[in-house]
Amino acid sequence: MPRRMTSPAPKTEKRRHAVMTDVARLAGVSYQTVSRVLNESPLVRGETRERVLAAIRELDYRPNSVARALVTGRSKTLGVVTFDTKLYGPASTLLGIEQAAHDEGYAVSISSLRSLNRDTVLAAIEQLRDHGVDGVAVIAPVRAGFDALKHVRSDFPVVAAAVGSTASIPVASVDQTAGAAAATRYLLSLGHKTVWHLAGPADWTEAEDRIQGWAAELEAAGAEVPDVVRGDWTPRSGYELGERLLEIRELTAVLVANDQMALGLLRRLHEAGRQVPRDLSVVGFDDIPEAAYLTPPLTTVRQDFSELGKLCLQILLRRIEGELEPTRVVVPPELVIRASTGPARKR
Repeated sequence: MPRRMTSPAPKTEKRRHAVMTDVARLAGVSYQTVSRVLNESPLVRGETRERVLAAIRELDYRPNSVARALVTGRSKTLGVVTFDTKLYGPASTLLGIEQAAHDEGYAVSISSLRSLNRDTVLAAIEQLRDHGVDGVAVIAPVRAGFDALKHVRSDFPVVAAAVGSTASIPVASVDQTAGAAAATRYLLSLGHKTVWHLAGPADWTEAEDRIQGWAAELEAAGAEVPDVVRGDWTPRSGYELGERLLEIRELTAVLVANDQMALGLLRRLHEAGRQVPRDLSVVGFDDIPEAAYLTPPLTTVRQDFSELGKLCLQILLRRIEGELEPTRVVVPPELVIRASTGPARKR
């Protein structure tokens, strides 16, 4: 049977991308005027600016970022160095920085590392710099990444977010010490003689800041400072360490260093027949979206990651503009009181 011949499909003509001269021709202005509008020059009259912007929209003109960078010395792109983690705090910090950057008209290039140490952090910053970013924000919550920032070159804008309280470069962070102190103070006000602490890993600077705030508040109140119980941020560790906490007869209140571990602890207490808050008051940290829907709803310390991202970006943009003075901006935490805390039980 003879093969049936088919005609090839007609080729669709590829649409040419508009260039700056097309915008200038449609708007009836010079090439230089279009350039001034794109670079937000105050030298362009309002009526002319609107005519150029209308032409840009009609032609769907997209400025060439490489060409713009050659003219202005800016790529309008920022770098973020973080590490590969699904933990709520670092992930929310990254999202906050991204949103703030986009609101200011910047693109974001992310370098996500498997581990944070001096070599990986410095190499990631240099790689982003080679790709033409205007500056870099580093999310470095672990001590090795934090220490790497001491070796950052001073001739390039770099800021840090979510690091400890003694960073050597400009930084935006939530006041972890104040958050832990507020939670501890609240539990003491409910009549608990002391507060135990289920802390995060020792190599996390924020975990150490929370320990500092918790211990200082107990000491100021003349209360016993129990031994720290260490977890690894996961619900599993909160669940498993709950077994150890159940053995402490005098335990009536516990501050947990993040909400995920608190979730695991609540599960273990439920299985053991302990009622929260009648038998034990529990406070978490972070205020994850699920915290209000746990059983019982979790009292926790809220971190405003959106505000953290905005402040981090503001510091970075000031550094890009040449401001060299050391800067530290601290976001205050908020204690959110829910049903997982109550008065100390009477013996």
